Amino acid sequence: MRAIAIREFGRPEGMEVVELPTPAPGDGEVLIAVEAIGVGGVDALIRSGALAAYGQFASGHVPGSEVAGTVTAVGTGVDDAWVGRRVWAFTGIGGGYAEHAVAPVDAVMALPDALSGADAVTLGTSAVTAHFALRHAHFAPGESVLVRGAAGSLGIPAVQLAARAGASAVAVTTSSAERGERLRKLGATHVLDRSGATTTDDAPTGYDVVVDIIAGPDMPAFLDLLNPGGRLVAVGMVAGPPPADLAGHMTAAFRQSTSFATFSADIVPAPAQHAVRADLFTGTVPVEPVIHATLPLSEAVRAHRMMDSGEAFGRIVLVP
Repeated sequence: MRAIAIREFGRPEGMEVVELPTPAPGDGEVLIAVEAIGVGGVDALIRSGALAAYGQFASGHVPGSEVAGTVTAVGTGVDDAWVGRRVWAFTGIGGGYAEHAVAPVDAVMALPDALSGADAVTLGTSAVTAHFALRHAHFAPGESVLVRGAAGSLGIPAVQLAARAGASAVAVTTSSAERGERLRKLGATHVLDRSGATTTDDAPTGYDVVVDIIAGPDMPAFLDLLNPGGRLVAVGMVAGPPPADLAGHMTAAFRQSTSFATFSADIVPAPAQHAVRADLFTGTVPVEPVIHATLPLSEAVRAHRMMDSGEAFGRIVLVP
């Protein structure tokens, strides 16, 4: 089968198309003939080498954690009824950039007939993470929300969910007025520049909840935008880890009774994730899947160049 492997960590050009044996599903796993692959920020971090300190990635690693397709085989202990079903699946830390992928059956969900594979990988992880990030922040209707990095695949559903849950204001940071207008159509009420400064209108001076997908050296400035009693939840590191002196800023923030937390959907039990995912897949919780580009699997390098440049508005999807 064709797959994309990381030959050399760093630039997107370090990835290449390779031929690999089709994997066999192990105990409790299913094998999926892939029809769509979600390109995520974690994929770019792994490829860049930023996570090399964790020691689990070596040359030849196949990135990709989210796929949709049809189950073609099952491993020991898995009901044969899965064979032939179209599914969404979370493959773990890799293995998704391929024509076939394996996933634990507990991380697989059957897809409604009307939902495309591309839409499934646009909603399946990002929108679920956005939902639980707002819950982790104890967001309540009537509170104001700032989404930092709102034009990405996680920020877009965060904007939609906050708006539909009754936020008094949904401010967004983005890189251009054109992106800001697109985000307004999805529920944003105020547009800020990347530093958090107002660009075209009179935005709130403070926020009850900040959902930070960017992190990086400018993260402390967004702690300063919290209202008394406000909460910042960090759900990504697009700009890298926060600065080493973040603790000092957090101490000052705590004096204002604000709080800071990191969040990963991994801490949410699978049944709870699946329940929210089912609502998203069926439209019970209406979130518009926004896809920036759909590219052939062989153009993974181009997809990662888009990620690195920051030009993507929404999800990038690869198709074998």
